[in-house]
Amino acid sequence: MTDLAALDRSWTRAHPLPVPGNGGKEERGSVLVIGGGLEMAGALLLAGTAALRAGAGKLQLATVAGAVVPLNLAMPEARVFALPETRDGRPSARAADVLVEHVAGCDALLVGPGMMRDEEGMARAMLDLASIKPIVVDAGALNAVEAASARPGDLILTPHAGEMARLLKIDKGEVEADPLGAARIAAERFAAVVVMKGASSHVVSPDGRAAFYAGGGAGLGTSGSGDVLAGLIAGLLARGADSFQAAAWGVWLHGEAGKRLAKTVGPLGFLAREIAAEAPGLMA
Repeated sequence: MTDLAALDRSWTRAHPLPVPGNGGKEERGSVLVIGGGLEMAGALLLAGTAALRAGAGKLQLATVAGAVVPLNLAMPEARVFALPETRDGRPSARAADVLVEHVAGCDALLVGPGMMRDEEGMARAMLDLASIKPIVVDAGALNAVEAASARPGDLILTPHAGEMARLLKIDKGEVEADPLGAARIAAERFAAVVVMKGASSHVVSPDGRAAFYAGGGAGLGTSGSGDVLAGLIAGLLARGADSFQAAAWGVWLHGEAGKRLAKTVGPLGFLAREIAAEAPGLMA
């Protein structure tokens, strides 16, 4: 195992992000975000905005039909399309049939924003379909990772302590007592880069690399904040960052944005929708 690197400005300078040339939006890559439902479609808006703020060139959002028009109006920068849905307004497993072409054309995939659970198997079907694409798995989609028959080579998991406990089938208290240890176990078990979220965060790779971010402040503990983090990571993947670099940079950008907003807005009370707008300045 390697030493635990501190995610700070020195680390970012030593690990610069890929710099796109003048090839336009195609060169900066395309992100596809899948998830949501009639009750939580806003999570896709948060994640998609973050992906573009991280520098991705193109964005597609896929969710249930009832949310397509509102999302199109809220985010004119994205292509938004409908997925087959369940009776209670959630994407169904048949979504994979609709998404084959879209997955083939994207450079990074994010599955899970706005998903409370994966009862219909949509996330599992997406993991099987996207086995050769860099993919970020967040929120309710994390429950599908163990059951998936194929896992991408570039897989990033973004659990908080409760989600990690379910992934490893251990008590949440064990995760909170040793978040780095839990992240190392998950990284090895699922052959994934793991972002162990919390007041402070760990990023662990299956090859043993590990990094630690001390935290961006209590204000980041707000509804939708995790969707923004997942979107930042997906956007960095689309730009060409490798999985560990994208995850580590995403954690740093998210945390530093929280610090900036704590000064300009207040330590508590800023909104998740305000976080991503800080990313371009931080990257510069």
